[in-house]
Amino acid sequence: MAATDRDDTAIDRAMQRALEIARRGPRGINPQVGAVLLSPDGDVIAEGWHRGAGTAHAEVDALTNLAAAAGADAARGATAVVTLEPCNHTGRTGPCSEALLAAGVARVVFAVADPGEASSGGAARLREAGVDVIGGWREDEGTALLASWLEVQRLGRPHVTVKWAQSLDGRGAAADGTSQWITGPEARADVHRRRSLADAIVVGTGTLLADDPALTARRPDGSLYDEQPRPVVVGTRAVPQEAAVRRHPRPFMQDEGEDLPDLLDRLRELGAHRVFVEGGPTLASSFLRQQLADEVLVYVAPTLLGGPRLALGDIGVTSIGDQRRLHAASVEHLGDDLLIVGRFDGTASSHTSTTKEEN
Repeated sequence: MAATDRDDTAIDRAMQRALEIARRGPRGINPQVGAVLLSPDGDVIAEGWHRGAGTAHAEVDALTNLAAAAGADAARGATAVVTLEPCNHTGRTGPCSEALLAAGVARVVFAVADPGEASSGGAARLREAGVDVIGGWREDEGTALLASWLEVQRLGRPHVTVKWAQSLDGRGAAADGTSQWITGPEARADVHRRRSLADAIVVGTGTLLADDPALTARRPDGSLYDEQPRPVVVGTRAVPQEAAVRRHPRPFMQDEGEDLPDLLDRLRELGAHRVFVEGGPTLASSFLRQQLADEVLVYVAPTLLGGPRLALGDIGVTSIGDQRRLHAASVEHLGDDLLIVGRFDGTASSHTSTTKEEN
């Protein structure tokens, strides 16, 4: 059945509500999804959202809530308004497409198509069964809500930002190894703001032992941001008992660093969408050499250091033809310093994404 003007208004309000309640769910390996059920007259009769791995998907949550309140047949003829295309696969829960069909839903409206190879196809399955399906409703807002999750699905791993600070002549530290501080307070404040947007922050043991970073995200007044990245230490050397990272609000994890793709897989399983690599030239070079970086942040200070302490080491470039070109996304003045943001277009990944939700 085609949507009328009255239907459009009811659907639009329901989608707005679905996007709102989707945010109640945790951001992690599974997407944040909201669902609202409308009666044939356009009244809201139930809503639901996904609460994380192993729990009911948003559509099933809404159907369950409706059945508990009004009986098993209450969804017949209803419209389901969902922020993400209903899944069509069996994981730890069954396909949402089949649950909607079993409940007798007559129409499904969703914002964003499911990009998963195994989980997509819900819209086609519903159409085959005679359900009226409308996709792309408030798609821009749905995509914004799911932006980091969608990026993980595209890459098959978390999005990786590699950051370093350097002198004008490309040094990351003075000859004796000291590096605090190359850049000024404005640049450091920007780094902390960006840390607060990441799910994990990764540092090598060399940098940890030399600089003793807390790996927290702090405001200029020293207070902690509400959201803190999970600290990750890469390397085999022991973390001292008195290290500042041990006082981080979240417990740190340590990895030997021999298999960075595996580390990213494990961080993804822990719910990390965005990984911030801040751990010195050895670690930064490893991520770049293995083509595991999607973005670089280079803070350049107008100072000269000279000496052997380069900000970046071997990244696998042996001739000019092998150079790693980036798109210069932005150049920004931060006090006396410059921030250059470079992005790799179409970052290659050996990982593939196959499911909408892992549960």
